[in-house]
Amino acid sequence: MRSPHDPFVRVRDAREHNLRGVDVDVPRDVLAVFTGVSGSGKSSLAFGTVYAEAQRRYFESVAPYARRLIHQVGAPKVGEITGLPPAVSLQQRRSAPTSRSSVGTVTNLSNSLRMLFSRAGEYPPGAERLDSDAFSPNTAAGACPECHGLGRVHTTSEELLVPDPSLSIREGAVAAWPGAWQGKNLRDVLDALGYDVDRPWRELPAAAREWILFTDEQPVVTVHPVRDADRIQRPYQGTYMSARRYVLKTFSDTKSATLRAKAERFLTSAPCPVCGGGRLRPEALAVTFAGRTVAELAALPLTDLAGMPHGDSETARVLIEDLRSRIAPVVELGLGYLSLDRAAPTLSAGELQRLRLATQLRSGLFGVVYVLDEPSAGLHPADTEALLTVLDRLKRAGNSVFVVEHHLDVVRGADWLVDVGPGAGEHGGRVLYSGPVPELASVTESATAAYLFDESPGPEREVRAPRGWLKVGPVTRHNLREVTAEFPLGAFTAVTGVSGSGKSTLIEALTQDVAGVDRLVRVDQKPIGRTPRSNLATYTGLFDVVRKVFAGTEEARRRGYGVGRFSFNVSGGRCETCQGEGFVSVELLFLPSTYAPCPDCAGARYNPETLQVAYRGRSIAEVLDLTVEAAAEFFADVPAVARSLGTLLDVGLGYLRLGQPATELSGGEAQRIKLASELQRGRRGHTLYLLDEPTTGLHPADVEVLMDRLDGLVEAGNTVVVVEHDMTVVAGADWVIDLGPGGGDRGGRIVAAGPPRRVAEAPDSATAPYLARVMS
Repeated sequence: MRSPHDPFVRVRDAREHNLRGVDVDVPRDVLAVFTGVSGSGKSSLAFGTVYAEAQRRYFESVAPYARRLIHQVGAPKVGEITGLPPAVSLQQRRSAPTSRSSVGTVTNLSNSLRMLFSRAGEYPPGAERLDSDAFSPNTAAGACPECHGLGRVHTTSEELLVPDPSLSIREGAVAAWPGAWQGKNLRDVLDALGYDVDRPWRELPAAAREWILFTDEQPVVTVHPVRDADRIQRPYQGTYMSARRYVLKTFSDTKSATLRAKAERFLTSAPCPVCGGGRLRPEALAVTFAGRTVAELAALPLTDLAGMPHGDSETARVLIEDLRSRIAPVVELGLGYLSLDRAAPTLSAGELQRLRLATQLRSGLFGVVYVLDEPSAGLHPADTEALLTVLDRLKRAGNSVFVVEHHLDVVRGADWLVDVGPGAGEHGGRVLYSGPVPELASVTESATAAYLFDESPGPEREVRAPRGWLKVGPVTRHNLREVTAEFPLGAFTAVTGVSGSGKSTLIEALTQDVAGVDRLVRVDQKPIGRTPRSNLATYTGLFDVVRKVFAGTEEARRRGYGVGRFSFNVSGGRCETCQGEGFVSVELLFLPSTYAPCPDCAGARYNPETLQVAYRGRSIAEVLDLTVEAAAEFFADVPAVARSLGTLLDVGLGYLRLGQPATELSGGEAQRIKLASELQRGRRGHTLYLLDEPTTGLHPADVEVLMDRLDGLVEAGNTVVVVEHDMTVVAGADWVIDLGPGGGDRGGRIVAAGPPRRVAEAPDSATAPYLARVMS
């Protein structure tokens, strides 16, 4: 047994996912970076093994009930880990935040601001002092009664509900009603109420149109259908629901993302008429500090909020100092452009992780292992140095910092490097090197070494001549003020700038005016699903073909199994214990719930009878467990499957499993799956592809593969626009639009535009020096 003072975390026989019995020693109290190509096994080692074992040990130390629950989750596949302190994980693979979550709630800064107004706010004469909850839009005491603390209300209009007024109700004029309602029942109910369902909508009286679309009444009507020659129809009762009521009810109550999205098409949102978007009750909005309401201060960039005056009282001074000290690490991590009221769902995964990292800086913990998942994601190179400073502060506070990372500047700044590979999936899973960074240069198998130590510039590609220009603007939105931009058609454009400079706002404006292209394809990093039921195979559509293949086997035909038998989304062939998810949700009471393998099917998703049907010696569950690369070989002679798998390989996702749950995918992986799904439809020229940081989560070797694919799209006559921080990608573009010079109010204008060589020489650009370094 090793000494408790052993300065290393020692891992023995790690076999999680593709790890091949890995043994590795990593020193404590250092910044250790785990790197390697995408899918090499570095996350399986850092998160799936080291952090998972620390988490298991924690649960073993708490109440027996919690221990019983965590046993359902399982333990990492590892022989032994010694010298392991308690661990804190900051991952990007996590459930999306709710619509009520904000920068203020993620960082707990909202609590400090509410306390300031509660204790030191200026109240109107005669007003009762409020507690800190009369200032939260997420409590009944504070929320505006009209919008329930959302700040906006949803409404609709006749133009949205009836897009074609030349149609009659019988012909489907009220587009907001579901198709089934457009049939006989709805027609009979309205007819019984005295409305003409065969008259063109525009010819109906205004009062009739108003009632049909907007009434809140729900009359129950007895309908006496006309007897026809073939059958007798009995009278029945029907309840009428107006189009507005149906749309609003569906939007607020449905659990179906599809129905919610359809309802949203008929709605517009506007600031709440009661609170004006402030989200709070009038009593709370009447309280001020330094002449501003709590809603007005929450809307300020954090850099401005930190500059508030102290106030006149000692209480105000103490609370302001506390607020400033909490804001400081957020600003240090390059997020000073954010405001407290910024909705969390609008933040990137990288922004969310850095907000949580800033909160950890204030926690005062020491003696723990922080395990971070690509903290540089979404960071401009100018902000990377600040990130390294923050990581160093965590280390100097007496902690170990283990980081999964591809950014070469972060890798260079490590005290210790663990390089996993050499390839992805079954071609990886080995520790190629563990030690100080400089000595990696001698490891010939390492894909990382080639990029880390070879800084010679690649050949400068000839810039493509545009076939036209797509003009956007003038745009005045968020921090953009009368900004006009031109994007070359038939070329590759990179939009750059520090975080908060206005890149996403400009791209959003671009989607509103795409004259000159036949089609717009926007590929973002939003999850492809929110539960383990969603996976790569179902999202791309290739699983439909796989199920047909299984249904066509001799054994399936003999048993009478159709295509539906091999679906895990319907009863019949699936495991009913987990209802085909392969996982069950485990509630941990005082901790967030998690997923554990199903106790009956052990994650296979299907019942034993379905699993007895094999295609080329593999069950449907075993096929779902294949990697994309292995499946491409297995289904090489099934064209429809091979085509889908080929596009996934082209974007560097050969290491993912077909049935890999959406909950295990990073934002970058989700984006590349979407891109592959689009590419498999075949090349079509004159399409505009918009991508949001497509290199997120990619090793430099994988970036080259992706760039080749995107270049292929341009060569086929399409236009590609990417928002990107990777300077190697920017250097390979035909055109660069750089926004800045800073974030928030200090950004919002185009500081340089042109070929990469010209932008690299721009004097006011924060991007220029980093681009110049790559190009020279």
